Order: sequence, then structure tokens, then C-alpha cells
Amino acid sequence: MRVVRCCVVGAPIRHSRSPFIHRLFAEQFGLALRYDKREVGPGALAGVVAELIGDGLRGINVTIPLKEEAWALATRRSPRAAAAGAANVLSFEPDAAIEADNTDGLGLVRDLAHHGVTLAGRRVLLLGAGGAARGIVPALLEAGVARLFIANRTPDKAAALAAAFATPGRVKTLALAARCPEPVDLVINSTSAGLTSAAPPPVPAGALGAGTACHDLVYGSGETPFLRWAREQGVKLRIDGLGMLVEQAAAAFARWHGLEPATLPVIEALRRRL
Repeated sequence: MRVVRCCVVGAPIRHSRSPFIHRLFAEQFGLALRYDKREVGPGALAGVVAELIGDGLRGINVTIPLKEEAWALATRRSPRAAAAGAANVLSFEPDAAIEADNTDGLGLVRDLAHHGVTLAGRRVLLLGAGGAARGIVPALLEAGVARLFIANRTPDKAAALAAAFATPGRVKTLALAARCPEPVDLVINSTSAGLTSAAPPPVPAGALGAGTACHDLVYGSGETPFLRWAREQGVKLRIDGLGMLVEQAAAAFARWHGLEPATLPVIEALRRRL
């Protein structure tokens, strides 16, 4: 049986659960898959991609901090990658094309649905304006959010992200030190807080209301700093990034292998493993 090879790249990469997730997906179909992980720092992705293509890999998942670099390397881009300006999936095609996709937003929307969170008509505050944020903004808008506030430590970066998806009255920037104009229904942390720091990201005052939910794209063996902060503020629905991780991986798996894996058993297995 021919072994299909894929991997995940990023920095840091030691914590990545992607090999475990893709192994469980492959077992559902009896697929012979070798899935590795590789530490790759900023500026080094092009050389690594050339090496992996030479080694016959089918594709790679891309994580922090390489998503915009991966997008720039692509020779073709899916509509959602083109909209995001960042890629978390690269596929190496038989015609020598490098095709970029972004499954982060799809993974987030699917994960929120598992928790009963709908987005149509909702108000959302997004913390961060990096590659992860670029991946989910198009999906949030497509899902019908009424207003999207973007807050970031670097205001210019938040403004650039908002301008890229300018929709009158829907996308606005917000200074971290400012007060949110109104309570939101959902706060999403797309910063790396929790990976690089034990402190939660700053959240503009006034963002939380009686029914606000909080979603952290970061996950870990325990409560993330952002979700700990949310619990201390009385937020009842707190969701970490584990389900999104599995859902975005499932979309990449389907892209590479033409197979749609069941995700809930994998989420449960990963939760037990953590």
C-alpha cells in the first residue's frame, strides 16, 4: 500500500497535536498516512517547502507564525485563502502548483456550531490581527455577523485588516484601551497569548454582556489564560481551540485525500489525551 506523506510546520511546533489528529482520521478509512511535524522559523518556509516537495509530500499544514508566508509562496489560492491573505494549508499538486487554502474560519464556524453558537446577526469582538485573524474574518462575515470589532496591540495592523474586509457598518477597529461601544455576543482570542505568555490578552472594557461567550483559538492541557480570565468575569460559555483545531484539520484532510472524516470522536479522543 502506498504511504501518503504530509506534515505540519511552524514555530513553536513541539506542542502540535496535528500528527495525532490526522492519524485518527486516516484510521477511519484505512489510509496509509505518515504525518510528521517540523520546526520552521520565519523566513525559512520557501526552502523547506522545496525540500518537502522533492521528498514527495502531498501537502502541509501551516501554523504560527508562517501563515502569511505560506500564502505568499502559493502559485494558486482558493477563494477563502485569497480573501484571507493567509494560508494554513498548502497542497502540492501533480502539475507542480502549490495551492493555498485557509480552513481556519471554516473550522471555527463548525466548532462554534457544536456548542450551539450561531453567528448570523451577532456582534463579535476579535482580539488580534495576525495570520490567524485573517483566516477567520472572511468566515465570520460570510456567516452573517452584524458587527465585527477588531482590537490589536498595533492599531495600524488592525486598521489594515478592517480595511481589507471593509463593509459599511460591519467591521470596525477598537483600541485595546478604549471602551467597547456595546456588549458583544462573542469574544474571540486570535492572539498567541497562552502560547507565549501566562497572562491573558487585554480586552476592551464593556465588551462583556450577560450572555457573552468566549472562544480562544489557543488550546492546552488546562484552562488557557484567556478562558481563565473569562471565567473570573463570570462568562458561562468558554470554548478553547481544540474543536477548531480538529475541524480545520478535517477540512485539510478532505482536501488532500477526498475523504470527509468524522470529527466528534477525534475531538473526544484528543480531549482525553490532553
